[in-house]
Amino acid sequence: MPRMLDVSDEVRAEIGDEEAARLLAGESAPGSYDCTSCRTPGDSEQERTSTVLFIGDETAVLAFAHATCLPSQVVQVTEEQLQGAVRSIGAGGAESQQQVPQGHQPQYGGQAQDVRQPQQPADLVPEQAVLGVTSGLVLIQGELHPALVVEPTAPVARPGTFGSGDDFLPLLIEQGFMPLTELAAVPPVLHGWSVLLAAGQLHAVLQPNPSGGRPVAWWQAHQPLQVTDGWRAAANKHQQVLMFAAPVGSIGRQPREDLMRDALDKAAAGGKLVGAALPLAGI
Repeated sequence: MPRMLDVSDEVRAEIGDEEAARLLAGESAPGSYDCTSCRTPGDSEQERTSTVLFIGDETAVLAFAHATCLPSQVVQVTEEQLQGAVRSIGAGGAESQQQVPQGHQPQYGGQAQDVRQPQQPADLVPEQAVLGVTSGLVLIQGELHPALVVEPTAPVARPGTFGSGDDFLPLLIEQGFMPLTELAAVPPVLHGWSVLLAAGQLHAVLQPNPSGGRPVAWWQAHQPLQVTDGWRAAANKHQQVLMFAAPVGSIGRQPREDLMRDALDKAAAGGKLVGAALPLAGI
């Protein structure tokens, strides 16, 4: 039976017109699946469904998502992450468990609990600063919004320079993040940047590729970041995540969301906070 699948041009370019036709005809796509974003059931025979292709160095995994959660897109990941994805898909009873080289028919999985990563910090600049990332819900104008709070573990120098200065906030402001003096309103959307939420977990913050083409990871953790059901529901409702960033020592690791909000308010009042609303990956 034909499927209500969205196959983007970039996905089609990777899998080929013949395989795209087989997907749309229902020959190689499952009817029911678990959405790789919100992890709830979907039915490609009854509702619009996006094809999301995760590509590593040698293999590829094709997953499916509600079109209202994620658009059809190609996501670059490490081969190590992709192998973890294949193992997770196999354990979850995916229709196919065969690994295939990139450029051939991809592995299919209803739930791609595999690719991507965040919670642990990732290298930022040659000075070896790493980013601490905390997720939480932030109340703004009477509504809860999903938020990520980013704080490096050390001062961040401008690439190519040496010294004891901290250019973390100026570098982000140059990328389009807005200085915040209070959290009275949702910050503007920063187009080109996005947050990758897949298989119900947070995997990366993506930024525009300086060379053009697909976005690249600005931050990608060593293990997927578990988020609460409320955080995930808010992200899917708003189709965006608020990202706040502050210099080292401004926020700290706060055990509760109310304490995190207090720290954000203090950082903003002290001129040490920038923020932006980032769409979910590919939006």
